[in-house]
Amino acid sequence: MKILTILGSSRREGNTEYLVRKIVDGVQHTELFLGDYKLDPIIDERHREGGFNETHDDYESVLEQLLAHDIIVFATPVYWFGMSAQMKVFFDRWSQYLRDERFNMKAALQNKQAYVVTTGGSNPHITALPLIQQFGHIFDFVGMTYKDYMIGNAVKPGEVKEDILALQKAKQWNEHFKTLI
Repeated sequence: MKILTILGSSRREGNTEYLVRKIVDGVQHTELFLGDYKLDPIIDERHREGGFNETHDDYESVLEQLLAHDIIVFATPVYWFGMSAQMKVFFDRWSQYLRDERFNMKAALQNKQAYVVTTGGSNPHITALPLIQQFGHIFDFVGMTYKDYMIGNAVKPGEVKEDILALQKAKQWNEHFKTLI
């Protein structure tokens, strides 16, 4: 089983990334930090004759990594009660590539397992639930298996190190992932 982590934070070394590092510690995996790629926002051309115009950014290289892995860990801090802009652009572009015959994306996604990691403040175990549900709806739409999610309680860098429950869950995922490799 090949594991891919997709980090959607707007900065490095944040709380969400910290949890992801705990999850994959000692586990062979590939990491994508969306901020390292030029991902253009979508221009919705679904209903235009001829469909979407070709884009010239890094999206296809990110998509190829997604499709080459079996387990995907989607990680985003809670930004204004939703996913980060980087992660949102990543998912918005699925509208384009689900229609691109070169990728057969929907069929490929049905063989993947999805995990979600998020962190936030202001009572995140309540306020992050709409984000968790949003991921669930996305995964249901394409037929991915939604295995589990984790919500860390943190705002300032490093605060998640005090969230014992999130750290325990990260350890459980780590142990589980080690059995798969």
